[in-house]
Amino acid sequence: MAVDKFTASDGISLAYYIDDYTDPWRKADTLLLLHAAVGHAKRFYAWVPGLCRHYRVVRMDLRGHGCSQVPPASLLLDMDRLVADVEELLAHLGETSVHIVGNSAGGYIAQNLAMKSPDKVKSLMLFGSTAGLRNSQAASWLPRIAKDGLRKFFAETIADRLPLDKVPKGLVTWFVDEVAKNDPAWVARFVGLMSTLEWSDQIHRIKCPTLLVMPGGETVGSIKNYDVMIERIPDVQAIAYEGMPHNICDAAPDRCVKDVVSFLRWRFGEP
Repeated sequence: MAVDKFTASDGISLAYYIDDYTDPWRKADTLLLLHAAVGHAKRFYAWVPGLCRHYRVVRMDLRGHGCSQVPPASLLLDMDRLVADVEELLAHLGETSVHIVGNSAGGYIAQNLAMKSPDKVKSLMLFGSTAGLRNSQAASWLPRIAKDGLRKFFAETIADRLPLDKVPKGLVTWFVDEVAKNDPAWVARFVGLMSTLEWSDQIHRIKCPTLLVMPGGETVGSIKNYDVMIERIPDVQAIAYEGMPHNICDAAPDRCVKDVVSFLRWRFGEP
């Protein structure tokens, strides 16, 4: 799995991966996957086989995550900057409009891109991604992470993220190991920013076809936080994964891929 990089307009090196096994004689649509906070693009490993035969799959490491550079404290971090990173990646790849899967924080960025530049987003598929993180307990994580470290915090709260009776023990260990590789100061900045943001009064501006996949046992905030999205996004289909905690993309990758492909075929025809 080769990683490629480009330099954002503020000088930060950002990493991405491309997997494309579509028929070479046709122009396949591009599907961009944006991961959750304290994650990375490789967490979509189980998604790629079921998608890359039909779509040009691009996975991006958000700034400060995975193989992307951790920005210095002197550089501004806000939602506009995170949206610009995605826009600049699309420009770097020569893409004018793409389908986007956004998991949790990746979906926050995707929603804001769809509102800011609707011509660049053909469709949105949001997994465990509400209209912001402000109405959640996320801010309370930061003192615990500062005190105990990333590994201990996520190991102790892993049941809030994965259904332990339904996933392999190896996934649990790998998940915690990968989370622990993050820079704690960057996590504090990134999660700290996200926990201040909420835009439910703006989501009516999302005009593209949208799939909203909700963890039925949501453990980050509340399942009720999705109600406003169902009410206000004009073209939305909502699905609940009953009883599942927040990290549905990791816990049920095959189900997620099936729902993505079904949604795209329903709305856009055979790829």
